[in-house]
Amino acid sequence: MWNELQIRRSEAASHSALRLRRILLGTWLAACTGLLGAVVPAQAQTPDKTLRIVVPFGTGGGSDNLARILSPKLAEVLKQTVLIDNRPGAGGTVGASYVAKAAPDGQTVLLADASVLTISPALFPKLPYAAADLQPVINLAQFPHLLVSASDFPAQSVADLLALDRAKPGSLSIASSGNGASPHLTAELLKLSTGLKLNHIPYKGSGPAINDTVGGQVDLVFTGYASVASLIKAGKRKALAVTGPRRLPELPQVPTVAESGYPGFESWISQGVFAPAGTPADTVRRLNQAIASVLRLPEVKELLRQQGLEPLDNSPQDYAAWLAKQSAQWTRVIRDAGVKPDA
Repeated sequence: MWNELQIRRSEAASHSALRLRRILLGTWLAACTGLLGAVVPAQAQTPDKTLRIVVPFGTGGGSDNLARILSPKLAEVLKQTVLIDNRPGAGGTVGASYVAKAAPDGQTVLLADASVLTISPALFPKLPYAAADLQPVINLAQFPHLLVSASDFPAQSVADLLALDRAKPGSLSIASSGNGASPHLTAELLKLSTGLKLNHIPYKGSGPAINDTVGGQVDLVFTGYASVASLIKAGKRKALAVTGPRRLPELPQVPTVAESGYPGFESWISQGVFAPAGTPADTVRRLNQAIASVLRLPEVKELLRQQGLEPLDNSPQDYAAWLAKQSAQWTRVIRDAGVKPDA
């Protein structure tokens, strides 16, 4: 009897222990479930990484203005913080080099003149990056150069320039924002294409070059229409030719260099976005589509047109092909004209 009683007590204790273990296990599982439930929303609420748009020039310039027009809307589309990081120096190469060496994760991009890929690699012998270190994301906007002079300058066209040069060889001068800059290379392309003997006068920046052309100290300068639109409207400047394949809608009376007898002549200023080489294709595509959607917004289009820019949006592949052609053209001009950068 005593043994039977002990056996029953032992069984009861075992059942109690089993029930206790089940209760404890259930409590532990519930706690884990609650913990997981708390962790998942916290992760979902963690803000996305910041998209850093590096502008390799100072504030107030064309690239900087474009970045500041795009960034608020881009932040809305991407649902993440967008930061503009100005890193000026060495004609844009400081900022371009920073992005070229950044992690290829889509969180750091370059917004700059395309010259950082099409001109700088051929112009600077010891560039801290290679063109292959940056990959195109999208062509934001581009515009041709305008060849302009003071309003009382005797020539009205490229043909008139040639006639003046023949009458007095080497008497014509052309200003630029600096050696190797896009306006300078456009002048060299004009010389190579037409045979004009233009004396190049480099300045430190486009402002002084434009001012001295208006004042008559220099005969000519290449620049974007937006830079001289008010001067042309005020009659202080006149345009002789445009470097795109078509006439500007704002200046329908001004012929292109191509239709002045030099077919195929083109020179553009392009503003684009570039990512570090190795950035995954789907990340580049996501950025391309997000930026393109911002460019299509009516309010953004209007802001860009106020800057004299016609917004574009194309695929990374299309932009890469266009840049390759531009690079080949400017490499040839730099070589044939013997262009050297500013010391």
